[in-house]
Amino acid sequence: MKFFSKEETRIVGIILFLIAFVSFFNFRVSIRRARDNQRKNDLGTLQSALENYNHATGMFPLSSSDSKILACKGSDTYFDEEKQTWVNIKVCDWGKNDLSDFSDFDNPVFMSPIPIDPKNLDGVSFIYLSNGKRYQLLAHLEGKDEAEYNPKVEARAIMCGNEICNYGRAFSSTPVDISIQEYENQLLEEKGK
Repeated sequence: MKFFSKEETRIVGIILFLIAFVSFFNFRVSIRRARDNQRKNDLGTLQSALENYNHATGMFPLSSSDSKILACKGSDTYFDEEKQTWVNIKVCDWGKNDLSDFSDFDNPVFMSPIPIDPKNLDGVSFIYLSNGKRYQLLAHLEGKDEAEYNPKVEARAIMCGNEICNYGRAFSSTPVDISIQEYENQLLEEKGK
């Protein structure tokens, strides 16, 4: 039985190296795309849950100062009969808390749990902005070649954890490339004309 010559062995080694290199690169791209698809799907599902929340309560949850959903009940959350409002509503943690209507005794759950960014352990997070009438959901897509990548969202320079947000979804015709306040100001200007 004849073995490969040194030249043939070198050529086979180079070919195997190239195959492994290309496979590794394609594997990394596939994993990145899977995370981006997960982000898009999660925000789409959360968007549906927020619409259901609005339908049940008459408003969207407000956002907290750290851009999370402000709609969770804590041990000290209570209804103030005099002011007819809930007091001490808590911030919902991404990936831990449910989105539910705690004011309803049946406590319907609209989403369980609220999704978390696939790279949350690396400091990447979703952003939720809301004034109760409108909302924006922002995320960071790793692939700028994704069709949903939005350079206008990226230009806002809002941080999705330790990455700049570059993708978003919003209520109805609310744009994601300007703030909710800017959009409402535009609507008022158009109405005043």
